[in-house]
Amino acid sequence: MFARQSFRCAQPLRQSFRKYSSEAPQQKKSLAPIYATVGAAGVGIGLWRYYGSAAELKERPKVFVGGDQGWVDLKLASVENLSSNTKRFRFEFEDKEAVSGLHVASALLTKFQPEGAEKPVIRPYTPTSDEETPGYLDLVIKSYPNGPMSEHIHSMNPDQRLSMKGPLPKYPWEANKHDHVCLIAGGTGITPMYQLARQIFKNPEDKTKVTLVFGNVTEQDILLKKELQELENTYPQRFRAFYVLDTPPKEWTGGKGYINKELLKTVLPEPKEENIKLFVCGPPGLYKAVSGTKVSPKDQGELSGVLQELGYSKDQVFKF
Repeated sequence: MFARQSFRCAQPLRQSFRKYSSEAPQQKKSLAPIYATVGAAGVGIGLWRYYGSAAELKERPKVFVGGDQGWVDLKLASVENLSSNTKRFRFEFEDKEAVSGLHVASALLTKFQPEGAEKPVIRPYTPTSDEETPGYLDLVIKSYPNGPMSEHIHSMNPDQRLSMKGPLPKYPWEANKHDHVCLIAGGTGITPMYQLARQIFKNPEDKTKVTLVFGNVTEQDILLKKELQELENTYPQRFRAFYVLDTPPKEWTGGKGYINKELLKTVLPEPKEENIKLFVCGPPGLYKAVSGTKVSPKDQGELSGVLQELGYSKDQVFKF
C-alpha cells in the first residue's frame, strides 16, 4: 500500500472533518487503572493504584526491568484471529500478580532461532494490553510473507514459549507534555500509537488532544478499530480519528486512496501552533512519503516528505 513514492489524492472525507466535539463526554469508568509508582525501577517493584469499588494499593513485581536482565521466555496462553492475516497473541506471566514493567512509550524485543540459521531473528513489538494489567501481555501481529518473526509467531500454539526482552524506550511521555499530538500510522504501526493514546486518556490529569490518521489497504485491515472507536466515543472533545483505505468497500464513508499532503493539511494542526507533536509509524513507504526515514533507533534523521513540505520542523516530529 505504501510502497509507492507518490500517493493518490484522498477523496474528500464524508466522515466529517469536524472540530473537537463540544458535547459532554460520556460518563464512563476510566478505560484502565490510574497508577502511581514509587521506588527504583531496577528492583522490579511498582506501587499501583487500581480504582474499582474501593481503591487499593498493591505492590506488583515487574516482569521486564531492563538493564542486564537478559531474555525472558513467556508462554503463549491463547490466540485470537482478528483478520485473515492478523492475530492477537496473549502471553502469560509466571507470576499472575506481576505487570509487564513497560512504560509509555516503550516496546519489547522478541527473539527466536530458526532451524539451521547462524543468527537468531530479533524484532521489536509494542504490546497492545495496558502496562498495568497483571498476569499477561498481548501482541497484535500481522503475518507478512517472508517475514521470519511474524510467520514464526503465527505458527505458534498455546503453551509454546517466545523469548522477550525489554523495556525498549521510545518516547518518554508525561501528562500534558504537549497540548496536541497527531498520530500518523499505517498498518501495524498503530500499536505504539494506541499505547500512547491509551496512556493519555486513562490519566484524568492529562488534557492532551489527539488526532489519529490511520491508513490501511482494506477495512478488515484496520487493527484495534473497536478500541479506537471506544476512545473516540468516550472522549469526543479530545480525540478524533480519520481512516483512509486503499481499496474501500462501496459503502465506505472515510478517506480513499493514501495518506497524502492534501489530507494531512486538512486534519492536522498548523505548524505554527505551539507545543504540538507529530508521531509517525508504519511501513517504509509511509516514512519515505510522509516524514523521511530514521537513521537508527537513536538517530531520527532529517525531516522530509509531506510534513517537511507542509512546514513542520524536525523538532515537531517523532518517528517510532
